[in-house]
Amino acid sequence: MASGIFAVLDDIAALMDDVAVASKIATKKTAGILGDDLAVNAEKATGFLASRELPVLWKITKGSFLNKLIIIPVIFLLNVYLPIAVKIILILGGFYLAYEGVEKIIEFFFHKKHQLENHQSEVEILENSSSEVEEATKVKSAISTDFILSIEIVIIALATVLDKPLNIQIITVSVVAVAATIGVYGIVALIVRMDDAGYKLIKRSNSKGLINKVGVFLVNALPVIIKSLAVIGTIALLLVSGGIFSHNVEYIHNIWNQIPVMLKELILGILAGLVAFVFIQLIRIVIGMFKKRA
Repeated sequence: MASGIFAVLDDIAALMDDVAVASKIATKKTAGILGDDLAVNAEKATGFLASRELPVLWKITKGSFLNKLIIIPVIFLLNVYLPIAVKIILILGGFYLAYEGVEKIIEFFFHKKHQLENHQSEVEILENSSSEVEEATKVKSAISTDFILSIEIVIIALATVLDKPLNIQIITVSVVAVAATIGVYGIVALIVRMDDAGYKLIKRSNSKGLINKVGVFLVNALPVIIKSLAVIGTIALLLVSGGIFSHNVEYIHNIWNQIPVMLKELILGILAGLVAFVFIQLIRIVIGMFKKRA
């Protein structure tokens, strides 16, 4: 009897060891998307009254858990009954991530005036709306973005363990999904409270001494961190998308092997993003022409 219990415990230990190794690899593969997820949600969770920042973030976190609760079973079912669909979704997701990354770069370099006008318009709308409407809008937007990124996280995590038994696949993907949610939104919670912590330190120090300097640093660091995360997230999007094409399209995997892997994936991400950007712009032009004729 005792030997049987020890055998079961040994099997569990071996399973957990396999899951730990697989989860570590899967987490590394999804790091780029997590960086973008972090940047996006840190931005969306700011701009509220201090008393509402954490409640808003909690709503987004619950939405993120629900997203993954829906996505994980669907992806596993597709992987069992229609595995080609998983690769197609993954490649389409790669185009989406590449498009999002390239669009951010194009917006930054060529549409700064347009961005400023949009920002001013958004500010006017928010000033004329209730805080409840603003909060609901931001939460909905954050959860929608999280849904798309969560699909990629789950598929990429699954792709790293396709050669493993089903039980390891399920546990690994679930661990990565939960860790991603807790990790991203835990860090976001710390980021959005930085300025409040800084103001408290400034107040307690009577604007004097080392504590005051720390408080000022925290207040000034918040916008810098959010902007930095946006840049890092954009680069990560392109790297992740390039990696998706490199690892899932045999022809692409076998070209440009003489250059560093990271540079190759960045170039692939940019090229895919440009293709997707041009394609979407053409669709918009065609739709606009039909609307004019109508």
